[in-house]
Formats: sequence, structure tokens, C-alpha cells
Amino acid sequence: MKPIQRILTLTVACATLFLAINRATAADVGRPAPDFTLTDITGQTHRLADYRGKIVVLEWVNQECPFVVKHYASGNLPATQKAATADGVIWLTINSGRPGAQGDFEPARVAEWAKAHGAAYTAYFRDQDGKVGRLYGAKTTPHLYVIAADGTLVYNGAIDSIRSASQADIAKAENYVNSALAALKAGQPVKTASTQAYGCSVKY
Repeated sequence: MKPIQRILTLTVACATLFLAINRATAADVGRPAPDFTLTDITGQTHRLADYRGKIVVLEWVNQECPFVVKHYASGNLPATQKAATADGVIWLTINSGRPGAQGDFEPARVAEWAKAHGAAYTAYFRDQDGKVGRLYGAKTTPHLYVIAADGTLVYNGAIDSIRSASQADIAKAENYVNSALAALKAGQPVKTASTQAYGCSVKY
């Protein structure tokens, strides 16, 4: 084999290996949700694997994004959180904004915002290096993921079916997270497992 052919063969092999590794860690519906460890704003460390046996929702947030404002000011996301956590669901809210980015609130400000809006998440994380956000491919705020009790990712996408920043559209939209959680509770497959998330871009 000529040197140039060896180089080309090696390049293709390396690229194939890279894609295989990346695929194995990607957050794809129907595959195990990638594990991660983050420390919440109270200083407690959480590992996703520790919640095996429970349904988990991951929510990407930026409190200053108009689409996030829509779903919190209306009470839609807090209500979704409260109903889920009352059923034993673990709700992890993640802000993957870089330090100083829009919505990168200090812990005390996060607590004030959460209290003012009636947020009912299990824990809130500042993923300032964007490692977990990129691991999951989180693109927008909000962006929601639902993980079944066996660790399989069963939903990835938008909070609901109407892509707008208007609170008036909430009542007319299907809440995809509620639908996914209801299906899991009933022991049924999630009918709509993947949608295009809408909102502001995550501020990596």
C-alpha cells in the first residue's frame, strides 16, 4: 500500500472511530441517557445514574429568554413541574450559559426567581462550561428531555406544540412533557418522542 493510501485509510478509520464514540455518548431517543454529574446551587452533588429507578426530566433554562418567561410567568412550567414531582419524578433544571451570559444568575438570584415564579424543580444547576448541555445537544431554552426509570431517553424536544412566545397559545398547545409522563405512568410508549425544541439559543 502506498504511503498516501495508508494515510487516507488511517484518516477514515479515525473518523469512523470518532463518530462511533460520539454516537455512543449522544442523547438519542431510545438509547440510554448519557450519565453526568453536576453540583446544584446549594452545593449538593447529583449524578444522573443515582436516579435509576425513577423518571427524570431535564429542563434547560435561561430566565431572561422570552420563551422561558412565557412558560414561567404563565405558571405553565411550574405547574408541569409540580404535577411531575408530586408523582415522584425527579426534575433537574440546568442553565448551560457561559459565565456572564444572559440568564447566568448567581445562586441567590436563582432562589429569588424560583420563589417568585413558584418553580418546583428538584435541583437547579449552573453548567457554565456547557459540558452537560453539549453532551445532550441542548439547543434552546426551554429544551426538555424525559428519561424513563430504566435510564432510557424517551422524549427530546419542545415543551409544547405551539412555537411562540405568547402566553395565549399555551392553552391550545399539547404539553409534550405531560404527554410523555402520562404515557410512562400508564406503561405505554411515548407517542411523540422527538420534536424540534424552540426558544432562545443556549448561551454556550
